[in-house]
Amino acid sequence: MPRPDPYRQFRFRVEIDGITQAGFNECSFADTTTDPVEYREGDEPPVSRKLSGLTKYGNITLKWGITDTLDLYNWRQQVIDTGAEGARKNVSIILIDEAGNDKARWDIVRAWPTKYDPPDFSAKGNEVAIETLEIVHEGFKRVS
Repeated sequence: MPRPDPYRQFRFRVEIDGITQAGFNECSFADTTTDPVEYREGDEPPVSRKLSGLTKYGNITLKWGITDTLDLYNWRQQVIDTGAEGARKNVSIILIDEAGNDKARWDIVRAWPTKYDPPDFSAKGNEVAIETLEIVHEGFKRVS
């Protein structure tokens, strides 16, 4: 039986509760780390035990070519106007194979945009104008 090839990173979809976005050209997915806590009781040998501490999740960055839609900008503006609590959304990042089938899915919970970066402009350039949104969240799980 032949070994299966790994999936390529260039086909993906991002789903955000209540937001329709045509597509993204980049999605930087963050890592997760759990801080070790060193602990030693007074009567133990001079070696510390390693306990698990806080788990941290890095930010997710989305980049896309600017279009007429303001959905993602308005989501960021909602956080600026009223705070993050009412603006939290669930997000999913889905890896797609070359045939167009969903192959891996990460569900992100309680996400909200912490940073919006509008495109830079230059009369000498011919690149697509790119918007960037940085999203914080309270965790993710790979569900498939």
